[in-house]
Amino acid sequence: MKWQIENSKYLINDQWIKVRADKCIMPNQKIVEPYYVLEYPNWVNIVAITKNHKVILVKTYRHGIGKELVELPCGLIDDTDTTPLEAAKRELLEETGYTSDNFIQTGIVSANPSNHNNLTYCFLARDLRKIKDQSLDETEDIEIILEPVPKVIKMLKEGKFLQALHVSSLFYAINYLE
Repeated sequence: MKWQIENSKYLINDQWIKVRADKCIMPNQKIVEPYYVLEYPNWVNIVAITKNHKVILVKTYRHGIGKELVELPCGLIDDTDTTPLEAAKRELLEETGYTSDNFIQTGIVSANPSNHNNLTYCFLARDLRKIKDQSLDETEDIEIILEPVPKVIKMLKEGKFLQALHVSSLFYAINYLE
């Protein structure tokens, strides 16, 4: 069932996204051209729960849809990260100032495996403690929100989380906690 790639050409080759046009040959010898692949860095999402059972959420502006959203702490796995776990710990600390010694990888998901090449690693972090202030990138503007676990589950059921990969991460975390 695997397709062969006869050739590829990058249409966009940027630090945040690469757009590739492939010429593919299917097992039945049918040619598929162009087949566009979006290359993104791998990602981490963290469901972070404090010692007093509050979930750390972040409120931020998402320019793609032009709205402020409530989401999970998250970020890309960069070249300095040796593992997804290391990236999750770094992103959580940068965005929120919280850390933990209790991280569990709960799942791995793909936004769209038909034309995206990256994966999102889902983590649950428990018994969090605040050890410093946020350390945000110059393009980040993040408000921290602490909500009790039952309220976050209610928000999930009411469709308050728009980012699909965050919904998946919440599902994995809730499933693990049950």
